[in-house]
Amino acid sequence: MIVRMATDEGRAGFGVTVSALAIGQVLSWAVLYYAFTAFVLPMQSEFGWDKPTLMGAFTVGLAVNGVTTYAVGAAIDHGRARAVMAGGALLAGLGCIGWSRVSEPWMLYACWAVLGAAMSATLYEPAFMVLTKRYPERFKDAITRLTLVGGFASTLCYPAVSVLIGGFGWRGALVAMGLVLALGVAPLHLWALRGPPLPQRVAAPDAVADATLHEALRHGAFWLLTATFTLYAFVSAAFWAHVMPAFAAKGFSEAAATAVLVWFGPAQVLGRFVHALAGRGVRLRALGVVVLAAMPLSLLLFAHGGSMAVLIGFAIVFGVANGLVTIVRGGLVPEYFGHAHIGRISGAMSAVALVARAAAPWSAALVLVAIGDYRGVMWLLAALGVAAAAAFWLARPPGAADRTSS
Repeated sequence: MIVRMATDEGRAGFGVTVSALAIGQVLSWAVLYYAFTAFVLPMQSEFGWDKPTLMGAFTVGLAVNGVTTYAVGAAIDHGRARAVMAGGALLAGLGCIGWSRVSEPWMLYACWAVLGAAMSATLYEPAFMVLTKRYPERFKDAITRLTLVGGFASTLCYPAVSVLIGGFGWRGALVAMGLVLALGVAPLHLWALRGPPLPQRVAAPDAVADATLHEALRHGAFWLLTATFTLYAFVSAAFWAHVMPAFAAKGFSEAAATAVLVWFGPAQVLGRFVHALAGRGVRLRALGVVVLAAMPLSLLLFAHGGSMAVLIGFAIVFGVANGLVTIVRGGLVPEYFGHAHIGRISGAMSAVALVARAAAPWSAALVLVAIGDYRGVMWLLAALGVAAAAAFWLARPPGAADRTSS
C-alpha cells in the first residue's frame, strides 16, 4: 500500500504539473522528433549532401537516446527529475542552435548526438517516470492526460515549421525552435517540478511490490515486455522512415500520401480521448492486447490498400493503436514492478527498444533490396507486430511473492 505524503507544501498541484509537462511534451516532440524531415530538403539544397548522409544524423540521435535513457532513469530515481527535465530542454535548445550553424556532416552528427541525449531527458519516458513517482496513486490518469495533449505534436509541427522556414530560412527556424526550448520549456519544467522531488513514503505491508532492477531482470515478464516494445518500436520506426517511398511505389503522389497521413494525428488523439472518457475500467493488459493486435492489421491494410478509403482506414487504425500503446507502456511497467525503482527498470527496458528503433530505417532498406517491393516489407513488419502482440500476451504480471523469492 502506498501512503500519501502528509504535506505537499512547495509542490505544484496535480493539474498544474501535468498541464505544464504536457505543453513541454508537445514542443519537445515537435522539435526533437517530428521536425527533422522538414529540414532534409533545405539542407540538401544548400549542401548537396545525399539523403543517407542526412538521415544518418537522425539515426545517431536515436541511438544516443537509447544508450542514455538508463542514466536518465537512474537520475530520476535519485530525485533529480527537475534537473533532468529542465536540463534536457536547455540542452535541446543549445543543440538546435548548434545545428543552425553546421557546414560539415560531422558537425550535424555532433549536434544530433547532443539532441539524442536531450531526447532521453525530455520526451515521454522521463515524463512518465516523474509522474509515476510524484503521483503514485494517480499516475495512470496523469499519463493519459499527458499523452492526450502530447498527441497534437505531429499535427501542429509541420505547419508551424513550414511557416518558420518560409519566414526565416532553415537556419533561422532552428534558432527560433532552440530558443523556444531553452527559454520556454526549460523554465516551465523548473517551475512545474519545484518542491520535494519525491513523495515521502512509509513502510507498508506490500512494500515488496516495488521490485529492484536486479529483481525485475530475473522475471520473464521484464524480458517479454522488453521484447514487445522493442519490436513495436522497430516496426513503427521502419514504417515511418519508408512511408513516403512506399506510397510512391503504389503510384500515389506526395499530396495524396499527405492526405492519408494527416489522419494519423487526429486518430492518435481520438484513441487517447476515448480512453480518458470511457476506458478507466479497462485493464491495461487487456487494452494492450487489442492495440498491439491492431498494429499488424493496419500494416496489412496498407500493404494491400489501393484506394484512398482503405488507406485512410489504415491511418486511423494505426493512429489509434499508436496513441494507446504509449499509455499501455507508461502504465503497465509500474503496475508490474512498482514505483520505487521505475526509473532504472523503465530506462533499461527502453534502452533496448530505442537502440532497435535507431537501426530500423536502415534494416528495412536492406530488406527492401532483398525482397524487391514494399508489399513484402509490410508483410514482414506485420509479422514482427504479431510477434510483439504474442510476447505481450505471454508477459504475465509477476506476483509479490515471486519477487521476494527471486
